[in-house]
Amino acid sequence: MDYIELTLDAADAEQAEILTAELADFPFESFEQEGARLKAYIPQERLADCKGEVDALLAHYGVGRATFLSIEPQNWNALWESNFTPVEVDGRLTIRAPFHAPAATEAEVVIMPKMSFGTGHHATTCLMASGLLDRDVTGLRGLDMGSGTGVLAIVAALRGADAVDAVDIDEWAYENCVENIRANGVETRVTPLLGDIGAIAGRRYDFIAANINRNILLAQLPAYAAALDAGGWLLMSGILEADVAPLSEAARAAGFSVTGHALRNGWARVDAVKN
Repeated sequence: MDYIELTLDAADAEQAEILTAELADFPFESFEQEGARLKAYIPQERLADCKGEVDALLAHYGVGRATFLSIEPQNWNALWESNFTPVEVDGRLTIRAPFHAPAATEAEVVIMPKMSFGTGHHATTCLMASGLLDRDVTGLRGLDMGSGTGVLAIVAALRGADAVDAVDIDEWAYENCVENIRANGVETRVTPLLGDIGAIAGRRYDFIAANINRNILLAQLPAYAAALDAGGWLLMSGILEADVAPLSEAARAAGFSVTGHALRNGWARVDAVKN
C-alpha cells in the first residue's frame, strides 16, 4: 500500500497540535510533529475522497504552505526506525523498539515501529497508558478499541488482564499489532481483531480503552455502553482539552458517570464508569 505524506508548517506548536486533532477526523493514520512542522500520513487511495475538505481545513487555519508527497511503505518503516526513541510514561513504563536496550522501569513494551499510530510518542497514547497503569486490571477482560500497534492492549496484559481484544480497522496496524503481541509474549491473552466497532458485537468487557478521535468516540459510545456491565470503566482519548465537556456530556447521555479527566500538552483523556 502506498502512502501520501502531507507536510505543513503551522503558525506554532499549539496550532500543529490542533491540526493533528482535526486531521485525525479524516483517514490519516499517523502523525509526526516537531515544533510547528507537522507531517501526516494517509493511504494514497483514501486521499481523493477528502482532499477538498483537507484543503479547506488548512485554508481555514491559514496554513499557507502544505505539500503532498507519495512515499513507499518501506521508506516509512525506515523513517520510523531511524527516528524512534524510547518513551517513558510516568517513570513506570517504557515503550521501546527491539533495537533499544532493556529499560529499568517496572514494565516495558517492545514495539516495532511501522506504519501505524500508537508508538507512545503521542500525548494521547501516554495519557491512556498512564490511565491503565493507575488501575488494577488483574483478571479482567478488556478492549483496546482503535488499537494501532497494540500498545494499550499489551500494557493491560502485562499488568495482569486476563484477556484483551485489540481492534483496528487498518490492515497495516493489525499486522503490526500481531507482531508486537508476539514480541511481548502476550499472544495467549491479547486477541487482535481486524474490523470496526462491529467486531465487538456480542462481546462483554470489564474495561474499554478507546484512543481514536472525537467523532468516532461520540458515535461509538452506545456500543461501549452495551459491551460493559454496570461498574465497567471506560478510558477515552484522541481528543483536545476543548472536547472534554461535549464528550463528557455524551458519555452521561449514554449511561456513564464521568469520574474525571487528565490533560497532557493540550490533549485530554476522559474517564467514565458504566452506571
